[in-house]
This record gives sequence, C-alpha cells and structure tokens, in this order.
Amino acid sequence: MEYVLVSACLLGEAVRFNGGDMRCDDSILQRWLDEGRVVSVCPEVAGGLGVPRPRAEIAGGAGGFKVLAGAAQAFDTAGRDVSLELVHGADVALACAREKAIRIAVLKEGSPSCGSGFTLDGSFTDTRVPGTLGVTAARLTEAGVRVFSELQLAEADALLRTFESV
Repeated sequence: MEYVLVSACLLGEAVRFNGGDMRCDDSILQRWLDEGRVVSVCPEVAGGLGVPRPRAEIAGGAGGFKVLAGAAQAFDTAGRDVSLELVHGADVALACAREKAIRIAVLKEGSPSCGSGFTLDGSFTDTRVPGTLGVTAARLTEAGVRVFSELQLAEADALLRTFESV
C-alpha cells in the first residue's frame, strides 16, 4: 500500500501559527484516512516551533530551495530568524517519508514550509510569490516526492492509483 504524507493542519490538528487548523473535509482525503494510508506531519512543530507562534515568511519571496541552500532566510513577525527550525522540520518530514517509502505528499498551500504553488514574499502583507515552494515542499521535491496542495487532491489520488497499478 502506498502511504501519503499530509500536513497535520489539513487533518484538523491545531498546529498552525495561530493555534488553529485548516481541516480539509475532501472525500479523497477521508478515503485515504479510512484506508490507513495517511502519515501526518507538521514540519514547523517538528522543527521546534511552538503553537501558537508568530507567523513566518521567507524573506524576499526567495522560496524554500534558497533557504535549504543557505542563500535566503525565513523570519517571523517578531523579526526572529526561523530558518533553522524550518530546515529541521523539512528534514523530519523527509525522514517520515523515507520511513514509509512515501512518494506523494499533500501539503498546506502558501505556508513557508508546505507551500507548493506559492509562498508569501516576506513582507507580511499576504503578497503571493507564485511558483515558489516552501522549505519542506522543496526538501521533499529534491528527494523525488511529488508534492501537491490540498487543492490538488484529485491529481494526487490519480498518481496514487497509477503507482498502485504498476
């Protein structure tokens, strides 16, 4: 059976910066849960950030690959550099994926860790940077894991079915 790595906040876990969740009640995610194939992870909590915590963004809209390379930093609204925590959380998520040979992840869109279609630009004005990945999404992508957002569950499910039919 193929497992799927899923952001904990999408599963209703109160792990977001504001102490809330972003529960996704999509029938595909529910089926995966019923099938026992979901592995939950919150990279930011796994990396050592608390709940609640100041919101974080990647400076200059640089994206996760540059944070992983040490060429960019992520800061929270208090001005604290949280790059090391984001990188550590990404490494924990990758270790979870490797433990179960996970090839598909569904992560929370827009997050400095989990964004896969966009991240925010570091100005804390909700300005999107399309095409950038969060730190965890970048780490997983580097390792060959296909990363989808919660808006792409049908695509993720189609790939999952393809993997299982081979």
